Amino acid sequence: MTIRVLLADDQTIVRTGMAMILAAEDDIEVVAQAADGVAAIQQTELHRPDVVLMDIRMPRLNGIEALRHLHRPGAPHTPKVVMVTTFDDDEYVHQALHNGACGFLLKDAGPRLLAEAVRSAASGEALISPSITVRLLREFARPAAAAAPSPLSQRETEVAVLVSRGHTNTEVAAALHISAGTVKTHLTNIQSKLGARNRVEIAAWVWESGLAR
Repeated sequence: MTIRVLLADDQTIVRTGMAMILAAEDDIEVVAQAADGVAAIQQTELHRPDVVLMDIRMPRLNGIEALRHLHRPGAPHTPKVVMVTTFDDDEYVHQALHNGACGFLLKDAGPRLLAEAVRSAASGEALISPSITVRLLREFARPAAAAAPSPLSQRETEVAVLVSRGHTNTEVAAALHISAGTVKTHLTNIQSKLGARNRVEIAAWVWESGLAR
């Protein structure tokens, strides 16, 4: 299936560059572009993309508010949202983690990582890049005020910690000597126990609870 993508960024040159890169991919189609958060919401409702690459800082409505609107309860269409960021504006990252962002992408990401980000978001498979995600989580995840007993089993904890380090299901399976299907089952149970919507929220919980340290 073709992955339908919306690009939301207030810089025309950034949108144009991303669109040109993704146009070369056989399984990805850019269906719309938006220059601010309001337009991103409107274009999402009109085109119903599978994945939105959302800039954080945009006029009229920033990416966090647009993300929150797209993932509101009862939304008619809820795409996977990857936040496009730079390391100097990530005071917003913690908000993005807790409003349903499924990953992060640096604005200067190369063609390979850009396509990987889209495919990963569409499949719910990976935290776009360990080098990006782990650094962001280390810096912005807030330690819990008081330690609480973990609701996870030992094996579930092992899976969650590896996920927090940016590993894919295949990598987790290899590290723990279990099947990828078993990893998926554990992830489903982990999400249920933690009330997490995606892998990023699992990773955030691991960092906040201190397990990753």
